[in-house]
Amino acid sequence: MHTVTTPFALERYKRKDVRFEPDEVGWRGTSAEFGEITVTCRGGNGDDEYRMAARVRGGSIPAAGFEVTGFHVAHLFAPTLNRAVLRVGDRSVAMRRNRLGITHRGRALRMTHAGDEYRLRAVNRKRYVLSRRGDTEDPGVTIAVKLSGFPGGRRYQVTVQGRAEGADIALATLFTAVDRANLTRRGAFRAVFKRAFGHVLHINS
Repeated sequence: MHTVTTPFALERYKRKDVRFEPDEVGWRGTSAEFGEITVTCRGGNGDDEYRMAARVRGGSIPAAGFEVTGFHVAHLFAPTLNRAVLRVGDRSVAMRRNRLGITHRGRALRMTHAGDEYRLRAVNRKRYVLSRRGDTEDPGVTIAVKLSGFPGGRRYQVTVQGRAEGADIALATLFTAVDRANLTRRGAFRAVFKRAFGHVLHINS
């Protein structure tokens, strides 16, 4: 069901070790229309040393996950766009992007889910926009997400333009726990050096 969605915020969230499970960190907030939303990031240590996943769950949105695997994961703070698998509910989401794109629009991540076309575009390091292409029956939706505040009190502000459905909100909030650096040229250069440094550490370990 598509619905008009009022702005909402996601604040820093951390669940400490429970019965020997790894700590869970991420973001949590409540949407008036979609209820409580929790975004988490786990992995990169212990038994999950070579696997890291961001996940989102909520009462009125489908569960979604963004997962990466590989030796480089041990040196990450969040899953990256490289070699990732994205799922919404029980469906795999196809992803593609132009790694050589010059502009932020050209470097955007394009996704296809349940016949809908999405585009995730960076505005800058702290802001991004998810849009779903419209058709003859639905004009589409645009969701702007912005990180604000100071360390210890940061939050993501989520603003929706158009009528959103659960999958729209799930995808938009999921990427708060994903490293989006490769969506900008400057961020991509930084990511290359981080991967190279992590590779050296792995070889020498």
